[in-house]
Amino acid sequence: MPEEELSGYIGLAHELLTKAGARIGDRIRLELKRVGRQEVVEGLLMPRYRTETEENYVVVKLKTGYNVGVRIDSSSKITMLGKGQQPQFTRPPPPSKKPDLPKVSIVSTGGTIASKVDYRTGAVKPALDAEDLYSVVPELADLADIEANVLFSLFSENIGPQHWPKIAEFVADQARKGADGVVIAHGTDTLGYTAAALSFALTDLPIPVVLVGSQRSSDRPSSDAASNLVAATAVAGQAPFAEVVVALHDWISDEKVAVHRGTKVRKCHTSRRDAFRSVNQKPIACYDLIHRTLNLNATHYRERRKGAAPTVKSQFDPNVALIKFHPGISVGIIDWATATGLKGIVLEGTGLGHVGEALFASLERAVSGGVVVGMCSQCIWGRVHMNVYSTGRDLLRIGVLPLGDMLSETALVKMMWAFGQEKNPENVKKIMTTSLANELSDRRELEAQIE
Repeated sequence: MPEEELSGYIGLAHELLTKAGARIGDRIRLELKRVGRQEVVEGLLMPRYRTETEENYVVVKLKTGYNVGVRIDSSSKITMLGKGQQPQFTRPPPPSKKPDLPKVSIVSTGGTIASKVDYRTGAVKPALDAEDLYSVVPELADLADIEANVLFSLFSENIGPQHWPKIAEFVADQARKGADGVVIAHGTDTLGYTAAALSFALTDLPIPVVLVGSQRSSDRPSSDAASNLVAATAVAGQAPFAEVVVALHDWISDEKVAVHRGTKVRKCHTSRRDAFRSVNQKPIACYDLIHRTLNLNATHYRERRKGAAPTVKSQFDPNVALIKFHPGISVGIIDWATATGLKGIVLEGTGLGHVGEALFASLERAVSGGVVVGMCSQCIWGRVHMNVYSTGRDLLRIGVLPLGDMLSETALVKMMWAFGQEKNPENVKKIMTTSLANELSDRRELEAQIE
């Protein structure tokens, strides 16, 4: 049997699978003898990772859509239940266009929401293009006249400053062509960074730009891909605001999708469908999936202005670092960072914006050498206030900039963007302390949101 037909399997597992005549994608039964009982597991045979050192287990995909690793031994029995078959899928014809619907451009960059299932192997691959998304979510035809595009097919951990300009230019081009809104399908892990990048890169934005992802892929019964895409499309076509926002589940149920500002959102859970939260403010809006209505929370927002052209300032300088202070941090880390040629540092300090005194000398050298150093808090809620304690006041005297309630990831992206626009550190400092895309809240707004 060719090696690729039992990808990753070695030892006893390979021996038993070969004896059963099984290959990846086949349906198998495992009969297992446990202490005092016998177990039976059925599912699709999945490939296993070659990096795993444990030989004696088999990976199967259950009917629920979950993959499980099953430990076997010499008493285990594997039986073939059925050969894997490639499904024959014919893409349905596009639905007929309805008059007077808003024009929405859906663009795929990759991620779970832009994934499809290989039914022979059971694997989920980042290969679903935006046209496929349209064909398998027919509800979109009632919401908008869709134009589908593929920009990248990347997991979000591979999307960074080198990709943000292309996304920004694409959005601007769609706005110039008359789109009423743009939906960007994106992996969730770095979705917040991209949302912040577009918030700064696209000034005078005339239409909504909605980044959307999903926590669970389309092969799982609990997938949130279709519902999130429906909500994102509705927001892009109907919302009265013209801002960069993020749309994902508001709760674990399929009732609502929260719409977060692109500079004030953070992924707070690894796997829950409601992983994203607005920080220090309420979501700008919420989309009701049951009644198909958009409910606004914010009273202040940039209004939609169809027909206007956005200004694109999409240069990013990646020579910026985000450094999290922690007890025992190396006192040489700041000197090392500046020696590599970094132009700016965003510090994640404790509480109101503090770091240990051991870093003061290196911070002073960095600031005097022209490095811009900004301070955010490791706390999720609240803002830095560096005038309260002597540590904060000493850091202010050194020249560390307090960045209010700005999220540290937003501050990192903003500093990259600021150095992409300005070479003078003093001008960058002014940019960092000026609210450009609702990334900074004044104290009264923050207190009102917390109450």
